[in-house]
Amino acid sequence: MVLAAVAEPPVRRGSDYAQLSRRISGAGLLERRPGRYVTRIVLTLGVYAAGWAVVGLVGDSWAQLLVAVFLAVATTQVAFLGHDAGHRQMFRRRGPSEAVGLLAGNLAVGLSYGWWVDKHNRHHANPNHEDEDPDVGAGALVWTYEQAAGTRGFGRWLARRQAWLFFPMLLLEGLALHVASVRAVVGREPDGRFGTPMRHRRVEALLLGLHAVGYLGALLLAMSPVKALLFVAVHQGLWGLYMGCSFAPNHKGMPMPTADDDLDFLRKQVLTSRNVRGGRFVDFALGGLNYQIEHHLFPNMPRANLRRAQPIVAAYCAERGIPYAQTGLVESYRQALAHLHEVGRPLRG
Repeated sequence: MVLAAVAEPPVRRGSDYAQLSRRISGAGLLERRPGRYVTRIVLTLGVYAAGWAVVGLVGDSWAQLLVAVFLAVATTQVAFLGHDAGHRQMFRRRGPSEAVGLLAGNLAVGLSYGWWVDKHNRHHANPNHEDEDPDVGAGALVWTYEQAAGTRGFGRWLARRQAWLFFPMLLLEGLALHVASVRAVVGREPDGRFGTPMRHRRVEALLLGLHAVGYLGALLLAMSPVKALLFVAVHQGLWGLYMGCSFAPNHKGMPMPTADDDLDFLRKQVLTSRNVRGGRFVDFALGGLNYQIEHHLFPNMPRANLRRAQPIVAAYCAERGIPYAQTGLVESYRQALAHLHEVGRPLRG
């Protein structure tokens, strides 16, 4: 199985989605904007590199913990670049897209680009589908009554309280992403085959190794082991929290279709997604993911065009009588937490 980028949606002439797609294409919103992305890449990586330069300048000081906070934000913005590259929003050609994805993901962040593309492909194909979407599979958190009923021991204790523990648990998300990346690169099935398909496995392994050596080496050269350990805890914890807070508003608490639901592509994507209102600051903070409905309908649309596509998509959904969910950022978290709390209700009884 070869994965070059996150899969683009099917277009069937005459379908509701095809008609919307023609409107979007006619507005020029599917055209790549490589010049704008080159500027974004240079600025984002420049700020990220500047953060690490400050680590060297500050030296063995407790002020490094403030630098760790800054780098957590910068690291998330670099991860957003990897997301856009995986969707091939930046360039039409595979080579430049993969180069940005590998450098931003594996080398800069320590996150396997190939693993993420494989996982994100499956999420986009069947968002919020319990059996098909890896983002709502049973794990540390449970998303359905059936998943909650299947918990035992500590997992059941956690499921009862998961709404209250959601944000604290996100502090471990960065560590979980690193572990999942390494497992994806080296993990094999019982028959000896690699479990996760990726085009450049050796390159990914090399870049992940360089990231680990460079990351830990830079910290130990700049500060004492104790301060380095605390730097890692702050940086990785806040990066995981920021990443989780960027993705949580998108689908959590939205309908979860099953195999019995017969939804076309348009409705499958719109009904399971939620937009987050806000201005340019929210656009920047969430990496454009606040336009989740438009992003799921047109995953290869450049991030900068999502804001312009939003009123077109909203108007089209209104014409077709399709519910279009959009709320504020705080309310999106409230809805997500309310869903987690409700799923754990039978266990609290």
